[in-house]
Amino acid sequence: MKNQQLASGFWPLATKINISLFKRLCDDIKVSEAISIQSNFIIKTILLFVSSTFIIACGNNKTEEKATETANPAMVTLTNEQLTNANVVLGKLEQKSISSILKVNGKIDVPPQNMVSVSVPLGGYLKSTKLLPGMHVSKGEVIAVMEDQQYIQLQQDYLMAKAKLHFIQNEYNRQKELNQSKASSDKVFQQTESEFISQKITLKSLAEKLKLIGLNPETVNENTISKSINIYSPINGYVTMVNVNIGKYSQPSEVLFELVNPTDIHLALTIFEKDLAQIEIGQKLVAYTNNKPNEKHPCEIILVGHSVSKDRITEVHCHFLDYDRTLLPGMYMNAEIELKNNKANTLPVDAIVRFEGNQYVFVAIDKNDFEMMPVTVGSTENGYIEIVNAKDFDNKKIVTQGAYNLLMTSKNKAEE
Repeated sequence: MKNQQLASGFWPLATKINISLFKRLCDDIKVSEAISIQSNFIIKTILLFVSSTFIIACGNNKTEEKATETANPAMVTLTNEQLTNANVVLGKLEQKSISSILKVNGKIDVPPQNMVSVSVPLGGYLKSTKLLPGMHVSKGEVIAVMEDQQYIQLQQDYLMAKAKLHFIQNEYNRQKELNQSKASSDKVFQQTESEFISQKITLKSLAEKLKLIGLNPETVNENTISKSINIYSPINGYVTMVNVNIGKYSQPSEVLFELVNPTDIHLALTIFEKDLAQIEIGQKLVAYTNNKPNEKHPCEIILVGHSVSKDRITEVHCHFLDYDRTLLPGMYMNAEIELKNNKANTLPVDAIVRFEGNQYVFVAIDKNDFEMMPVTVGSTENGYIEIVNAKDFDNKKIVTQGAYNLLMTSKNKAEE
């Protein structure tokens, strides 16, 4: 408006000046020259007017910008009525015990005694099996039948050694009696004694070989010789791998089946070197999978590693307090370890507001004025949250209730 008024006053004055000058010039020079001079003068006058208007407008904009920059968006001022409606309650930092949480990850593992690789010490052909990965097996259950001619030979050798031992034992007893009565030489007796001991050793070793392939030496006789042997499950558990098929020959070093007993699974967590000082046996934690983050599994630390790898990490083993069949060896899990309680400066959770990705609290300047200040938070427990930058709020009154009402008021004023 001021620019328009200036322009309306400036233009008539410029016109009058132009006409007066024009009349004077017409007295001395030609009409054509006067017209040319008048045109140039009018153009210069118009340029002068536009420049003045632009300078005034720029001055007004700078004034408005300066006024905007002067306003503090972090300050909120409420009337008494607004203060009542906002239900603002003031408080100060409080010292409380807060259990901090350490977030780590790891995978489910089983102890060595719960993982079994089944093989045949003497080798042989697989005659039959019904195992498939995932099947449950019980301890002592027949899981496969193997056959080979060396099983026949082993039983034969055992029975022949047993029969020979019976003969040698009788000869030993006879020579012993003769030697005691000096009816035979000591040399003959010693030779018989040596043969008797050697035969007992042979029989014992063959008996152990029979046990190695699952045969009971006490039940082996000339009527029970068999070309096949049974393979029994050594544990209760599940089949995780089947490496053979019927008719395939298996070497003594080859693994036929792999079994696992998941009832004693544990969680192996990866802990960084900087966090090891906070970990100890007996600490509680909860673990969960990425697929079911809300399904928590309580655990307890049972073993802490005593060496650090080149990656500056170590393993911590945890025991699941409740067995869950859905948890399988090899599954990755996240865990939250509850560290020791520490005294910390805290505020109620309602005192913290989020704005544009950051966290703030409102500090009372006086009765009706409040300032929004950034805050750094830590762990949360029982409705209270740890304030890390507590020194910034020493002896200050903080809005502990109604903080979001102040934030809404601040946003509304910013939009206006």
